[in-house]
Amino acid sequence: MKASELRVKEVPALEKEVSDLLKAHFGLRMQKATQQLSNHSQLGKTRRDIARAKTVLAEKNKGAAK
Repeated sequence: MKASELRVKEVPALEKEVSDLLKAHFGLRMQKATQQLSNHSQLGKTRRDIARAKTVLAEKNKGAAK
């Protein structure tokens, strides 16, 4: 997901997005542990998506505090 797509969303939607991404990342980690994961690049993609979503969320929270 691109940062521009995330910036359009509201804070509750971003929090839900982070939560969903964390759950997806956990599932991928479990698949890796049980050797069921075929595409290992998904782990890195979800980790970067989580960071991207958290960054946009922090920007919005900082902007709302001003």
